[in-house]
Amino acid sequence: MKHDIEAICELMRECGRTIKDIDRATLQIGSKAGHANFVTDCDKKVQERLRTGLLKIMPDAHFIGEEGTTQEFSPTGKFFIVDPIDGTTNFIKDFQASSISVALVVDGRAELGAIYNPYLDEMFTAIRGHGAFCNGQRIHVSSEPLENGLVIFGTSPYNEELSERSFKLAYSYFKKSVDVRRTGSAALDMCSVAAGRAELFFELSLSPWDYAAGALIVEEAGGIVTDIDGNALVYDRKSSILARNKVARPLA
Repeated sequence: MKHDIEAICELMRECGRTIKDIDRATLQIGSKAGHANFVTDCDKKVQERLRTGLLKIMPDAHFIGEEGTTQEFSPTGKFFIVDPIDGTTNFIKDFQASSISVALVVDGRAELGAIYNPYLDEMFTAIRGHGAFCNGQRIHVSSEPLENGLVIFGTSPYNEELSERSFKLAYSYFKKSVDVRRTGSAALDMCSVAAGRAELFFELSLSPWDYAAGALIVEEAGGIVTDIDGNALVYDRKSSILARNKVARPLA
């Protein structure tokens, strides 16, 4: 597995260069179902490069990517679950807070996760049972309680019916913590929790490619990841997410 993750990270860095070097004058932008749900030709290009490269590294695996796939998730077998650009709106606006997310799920359990921020050249990785790392240095969630912590949240912009609840919950956390943050990349938000930069992250609706890698990285960094109601995560459908350290208690 260690050899595999090294090859995967090399592939992700290559794709990161594609993202950073994109010619914005020719960037093609389309939309998908849901409010502000964009896709670019770069998303598709990076996903195809990841699909080809990952299946070369592990030919017996299946591939599920955000930008269209015919493969259905199964609780048995090996599946790469991939987001080629997590934070597409940020990417379109050149906000420079986007990432590449790759998870390997084996028999229904995430075994490997890697998230790359090409703008800061930060590679977050985890192999189940071996800890979490950023650029090869071990990382760990913080030990700060909620009142001394930062809370990051996502607004689930593609699901407008969740907007009011999202902001009400964010306000409740704002009143109980040092402050709140909103970045636009759930994968990077979970890495911030894993690295001890923030104490808690929540979002009310995410797809498996948004959280599969990040959830493992948080857990291997000593944190806890469930859905918003405390249930275990699933990979065959959307889910809410709550990622935190062990002392930042979630609000009821």
